[in-house]
Amino acid sequence: MRLAILSDTHGLLRPGVLEQLETADAILHGGDINKQSIVDQLRQYAPLYVVRGNNDKEWAESIPHDLTVTLGGVTFCMVHNKKELPADLSGVNVVVFGHSHKYVQEEKDGVLWLNPGSCGPRRFHQEITMMMAEVSEGTIRVEKILIPHEVQ
Repeated sequence: MRLAILSDTHGLLRPGVLEQLETADAILHGGDINKQSIVDQLRQYAPLYVVRGNNDKEWAESIPHDLTVTLGGVTFCMVHNKKELPADLSGVNVVVFGHSHKYVQEEKDGVLWLNPGSCGPRRFHQEITMMMAEVSEGTIRVEKILIPHEVQ
């Protein structure tokens, strides 16, 4: 199963991101979506698992603060700000978060921590990134995807 993992789109789905979504079997979004039209557009590509970010206001009240989902035998816990994770991560293989706009892929205490960075509007000359992952039979392989910065 091929997963697209993204966060902090802030109202912008770049062409390079859409190209990656075409190959996804499911999409995990770590919040700061900024508008319902982005959610609707993402759902056209694959089943969407999404959490609400600090910039997702009244329109996003039905989107959960945190979400736990198992795909391909891998259990993901998703939250926008990792400081707001549920206390109990037992049974969780992967934590997906956003908020900082900085790419993170590290293993701590047997849990894989993933922040796909931001693939929305560019901030502070940071890279524009997302992740693609292959999950199968309880294993995950993650690939960092660098999205070209189009001159606006």
